[in-house]
Amino acid sequence: MSFFQYLRDTRGELKHVAWPTSFQTTVFTVLVIAISALVALYLGLFDYVFTTGVGELLEMLGSESTIPEGGLFPVDGDTGSETGTEAVPESAVDVEIQ
Repeated sequence: MSFFQYLRDTRGELKHVAWPTSFQTTVFTVLVIAISALVALYLGLFDYVFTTGVGELLEMLGSESTIPEGGLFPVDGDTGSETGTEAVPESAVDVEIQ
């Protein structure tokens, strides 16, 4: 079967397709947008409640963060511009493993 025969057959099959009307396309588009927005709101609300709840729970338990406020590796201004990588502070290199 040649490529051009394939294209002719495909075009013939597309004539048998029952395409949706303009009204159906509009209705389905609105439904997809509405359902997507509802799912986004649901997930956003769940994320907010869960994050706030865990934060409040940790605060009630008096748990302190083990990660310093500035992050694990404070940036000292040396970004290693030649390689495009950040320099690792000496304190991170001199860690003893027991």
